[in-house]
Amino acid sequence: MTRQPSATLVVVAVLVAVALASPGVGAAATVVVPAAAVLPAQPPPPPPPNPGDDELERSRQSVQDRAAEVGRLTARLAELDAQAEQLQMEVAGRNEEALAARDTADAAGREDETAAARAADARTVTEAAGDAVADARAATEAAGRAVDDARTRIDAFVGDVYTHGLDLGPLGLLSRATDPQDLMDRARLTDALSEDQAAVLEQLQQARIAQANADSLARAAQEEADRRRADAEQASAAADSAVDEAVAAADAQQTRLDAVHTERTDVQSRLDAAENADAGLRAQRQRYEAWRAEQARLQAEADRRAREEAASRVAQESAPSDGPAPRRTGSAAIETVIDRAMAQLGTIYAWGGGNSRGPTRGIRDGGVADAHGDFRKVGFDCSGLMQFAFAGVGISLPRYSGNQANAGRLVPISDMRRGDMLSWAEGGRTHHIAIYLGDGKMLEAPYSGASVRVTPVRYDGLNKVTRLL
Repeated sequence: MTRQPSATLVVVAVLVAVALASPGVGAAATVVVPAAAVLPAQPPPPPPPNPGDDELERSRQSVQDRAAEVGRLTARLAELDAQAEQLQMEVAGRNEEALAARDTADAAGREDETAAARAADARTVTEAAGDAVADARAATEAAGRAVDDARTRIDAFVGDVYTHGLDLGPLGLLSRATDPQDLMDRARLTDALSEDQAAVLEQLQQARIAQANADSLARAAQEEADRRRADAEQASAAADSAVDEAVAAADAQQTRLDAVHTERTDVQSRLDAAENADAGLRAQRQRYEAWRAEQARLQAEADRRAREEAASRVAQESAPSDGPAPRRTGSAAIETVIDRAMAQLGTIYAWGGGNSRGPTRGIRDGGVADAHGDFRKVGFDCSGLMQFAFAGVGISLPRYSGNQANAGRLVPISDMRRGDMLSWAEGGRTHHIAIYLGDGKMLEAPYSGASVRVTPVRYDGLNKVTRLL
């Protein structure tokens, strides 16, 4: 762990510096630190939430599903729009047909009115013919009665003359005859009256024929008008029915269109919610990544300061001789071991690299280390870092981490303290080793591709705590 001055020490140091800089205060002056100036260190803020990759993938998939559904509904909406437009065109066409049928009906109505007028005229002619017939019949009847009356008188006169001789009685027609010729002339007049009666009868017959013809024409005109009106009304009714059907179909299509509109709006809102949630998760991830980057920057800065401070303290110690350093113990030796290890913060990991004198070129392992090019790097692996750290206090460690773990006194994990070595094993074989710094932190050379670092203790797989000092 990096040994950084506490907040209390910083405050005290500042107050001392201020006091020493004040006029009249000598190097031996006593500085009184107010109790209020000693503030407890504030814990670091917790990290922002970091959604997992699975959660982000599910959110992304949800957005894609909603987007696909919106696309499908949009296509369906366009299809229904086209169908609705087609139906509206059909409605307009049916309306035109209805207008044409109504025009036909109106024309038939006008023709019916004309036919009715012609029928009325025919009826008028018929009525006039009837009047003429009646007049002719009356004239015929009057002429008949006159002829009959004349004939009766002639017959009576002839009988009387034959029986009684000539009688100039009251018969006006014959009694005024001056001679037989006159009498014959008057008889011929009677015949003329009969002929007149026949002529009147002929006129009556012609009047009846004219009346029958007028009646026939009137009936034909009325029947044609009625037929045209019926055809027009049937066509108009058919057109109206077609319009009603087209309007009903358009209404039904519009209902389906409205339903798809509603469904699309619902899916769009769900898509928006999914996108917002996804954006929220990604924003959380971005904030977390930014926080982690900031923490990495702060850690790198702290590591740099700790490395420089540790290197400075190591350099201040007496230079080692050509032989191994003298064996040392105690808390000062623990700090020397930790300072030597902390001075290597940021040094690249190289499998097989490092010894008691410092970092060295790595070696081939035929696997992961070779894939990372460790054999071309100058650095430490976990056991090489332990060799270098403990060599500063005269402790020579074997190269293999498993042997290092057994090089000192084993203590319970619950009893670990600053400066102890921590080792991990799998299947009874040790595969990693580090130095415990205290406060739940350790210093290690972790794996290929990483660098020497300070990190929280990993208790999973931790099986030995080895104390050398």
